[in-house]
Amino acid sequence: MGSCFSARIKAESPPHAGANSRNVSNHRRDLSSSRLSSPSLPQTPRSESEILESPNLKSFGFNDLKTATRNFRPDSVLGEGGFGCVFKGWIDEHTFKAARPGTGLVIAVKRLNQEGLQGHKEWLTEINYLGQLRHPNLVKLVGYCLEDEHRLLVYEFMRRGSLENHLFRRSSYFQPLSWNLRMKVALGAAKGLAYLHSPEAKVIYRDFKSSNILLDSNYKAKLSDFGLAKDGPMDGKSHVSTRVMGTYGYAAPEYIATGHLTTKSDVYSFGVVLLEMLTGRRVIDKTRPPGEHNLIEWAKPCLASKRRIFQVMDVRIEGQYSLGGALRATTLAVKCLAIEPKYRPNMDEVVKALVQLQDLDSGSVKNEVVRKHRNKTCSQDAPSRKAASYARPSPSPMVA
Repeated sequence: MGSCFSARIKAESPPHAGANSRNVSNHRRDLSSSRLSSPSLPQTPRSESEILESPNLKSFGFNDLKTATRNFRPDSVLGEGGFGCVFKGWIDEHTFKAARPGTGLVIAVKRLNQEGLQGHKEWLTEINYLGQLRHPNLVKLVGYCLEDEHRLLVYEFMRRGSLENHLFRRSSYFQPLSWNLRMKVALGAAKGLAYLHSPEAKVIYRDFKSSNILLDSNYKAKLSDFGLAKDGPMDGKSHVSTRVMGTYGYAAPEYIATGHLTTKSDVYSFGVVLLEMLTGRRVIDKTRPPGEHNLIEWAKPCLASKRRIFQVMDVRIEGQYSLGGALRATTLAVKCLAIEPKYRPNMDEVVKALVQLQDLDSGSVKNEVVRKHRNKTCSQDAPSRKAASYARPSPSPMVA
């Protein structure tokens, strides 16, 4: 649903120019995975009327959503991003009319901020993709509202909020995720991306990041926010040429440099998020000491050595993973972060690797075994800093 303070990359210049919310079987073929279509709805609708006539979505009136969210009260806010605020609301599950708080179906309502970074185009893109795509690891779009100047989107409510909050927000509500839950979330998110890249969907997500991975009550991961998604290359082309958009730190280097978008761009972003999950650190965090602002640059020397990878692992999950599991997870992250796209695995291979990782003996490793591999040159925060909040970095948009 987006993230409070997210720093979007947005280059209005030609493709070569380069420029943060409260609020997962067989991955190749899932019976509940499909790109929905009907005789009146083309596979990839282009006109606004075709998109809005999707039989899978409910058209809501603005007053109903206003009532459902208690007049968009501030205490109903679940998160905020480039699109606008996301509010918690309640509707009758049969009539879809507003219901009393605490009754009926819980929903998340995203309201377009007229002065925000995203606009009508992104709103329509979201409806285009989520109106057609169905998969257990994609958030469900219930419907939309297009009334006068009002543009809103209505989603299923994801009780556990975003992965970002569980990794970085310190509070009694957002407890640190265990190793097993992190790997479960990673596998679920990977399945979602693998489906998007499949022949059935042929979609490049383009904004894969921890704030766009939402968790239900069972920590099942679902991808959200499809405002920047693009159809994959057609007619035998190797890439899609587009202006550079996304979130600083997550975008693949070749995409930033050339504007050439491929599924391997999403794989790189997955590698960034996996590294965030393993380390418990944001990809960009200027509150860290000098030399540690950029997670990839800081962690890379340790990831290159099997004897030093434990120096970058999140101390909050120390003792929860096996040595083999940690090695496999960090190796996978390194592969996804390869500078050359051709050396990155595809998402089917990522899913397979994560399934194999979960099949490993995940018995606990004694803390002293892990600590033996640590040294002061690449250590986690000192004990005095462990309880400190993870402040968000200042937005750092890229420029041409």
